[in-house]
Amino acid sequence: MSPVETRATITLAILFMTRMLGLFMILPVFSVYGMALEGATPLLVGLAIGAYGLTQALLQVPFGLCSDRFGRKPVIIAGLVIFLIGSIVAAVAETIYGVIFGRALQGAGAIASAVMALLADLTRDDNRTKAMAMVGASIGASFALALVLGPLLAGYDGVSGLFWLTAHLAGLGILITIFLVPTPVSSQWHRENRPVLGQFSEVMQNQELMRLDFGVFLLHMTLTASFVAVPLLMVSHLNFESQEHWKLYLPVMVVAFAFMVPLMIVAEAKRRIKEVFLIAILLLGCGLLMLYLYHDSLWQIAMGLFVYFWAFNLLEAMLPSLVSKIAPPGSKGTSMGVYSASQFMGAFVGGSAGGYLLGVSGEGTVFLVCAALVLMWLWVAFGMGQPKFLQSYRVDLSTIEALDPKSLVDRFLDVVGVEEAVVIMEEQAAYLKIDRKRFDQEQLYKITSVAG
Repeated sequence: MSPVETRATITLAILFMTRMLGLFMILPVFSVYGMALEGATPLLVGLAIGAYGLTQALLQVPFGLCSDRFGRKPVIIAGLVIFLIGSIVAAVAETIYGVIFGRALQGAGAIASAVMALLADLTRDDNRTKAMAMVGASIGASFALALVLGPLLAGYDGVSGLFWLTAHLAGLGILITIFLVPTPVSSQWHRENRPVLGQFSEVMQNQELMRLDFGVFLLHMTLTASFVAVPLLMVSHLNFESQEHWKLYLPVMVVAFAFMVPLMIVAEAKRRIKEVFLIAILLLGCGLLMLYLYHDSLWQIAMGLFVYFWAFNLLEAMLPSLVSKIAPPGSKGTSMGVYSASQFMGAFVGGSAGGYLLGVSGEGTVFLVCAALVLMWLWVAFGMGQPKFLQSYRVDLSTIEALDPKSLVDRFLDVVGVEEAVVIMEEQAAYLKIDRKRFDQEQLYKITSVAG
């Protein structure tokens, strides 16, 4: 990576991390502290936890489109301002309805697509996947950190203090965007990084992609629903004070991550993705079932959470990779847009449904229903094919004078390692799906040179 690419990747990863940290920190504590708010019920507490997911899902694509028109940085700053205002609204709220409104405002600052588009503007094609993976890793790190900091900091200043901290993090994000993130010379727009409105229907008719969207919906639904129940379970059943919960979450997350790595290696290096994917879904359901059946001691809850997060971390890493592998050439941006919307909608439904079930039947029912839904996911996932190990690759055709799409596609498909190809004339670009281990880049270069 060049110095500019390195700086862009690091600063945008930090920006993402500060924002997601603010969203996640209330997850492990709000079901305990939120019940003290005026008007609070289990359903409304769950709704407050997941409210950000609804607005995030609805506004993510519009924010991305606005960044194409008005510029990346202005839209990102506007989103962070909305996020900051939402954090302040939640911090000063004295009723549960005020917190719900504040959380919805937090989600309304849906800058994820604009940030990824800016990252694409600032990185070259051959470094972009690496840069996006680093930003994605920062989201996982922020979640793990939030499970530790949330209970620890809430013990000193309550959830109001967490929201004030989130507001300060939003302000820090604005400063990072203005002063540290490089400004691109020009904005790039292409289908691998941004959704295309005309492709949504096609993507949503792709059964393989819909299986993955359904999966990420359930994955984040079970996560949010479980954290409506788990903190209350430990406080009410075990008298384990909320501010001490980080002592459980930290070792569980560390060990779960360590156990995840070998399975990731098997999936990618041995090309056994489907088998590992199904094992992970089965483990997810087992973790939830363990929490339903065994929660009378801290060790039992710790084991249930370990199995759950072992699977969760693995699936969280595998799902976006699978979307990238399966998405048709030129449709990755749209496919990831639908995937992200499904993820955030799952968080919203999980919080609401978890709160409802908690109020009606108690903590155990939350885990049982989630386990049953994961079993349904396992049945759906059995029908998936073994994914091909393909990556997206974009070819600039702007230097080619006589552009004959059909003949170019045929020639691209003759290149060793190219499995799929499409030429988009209005973009003067070709989108390929390649097997990196077999891909003959020199042969591709010769074809584009001769065509030019």
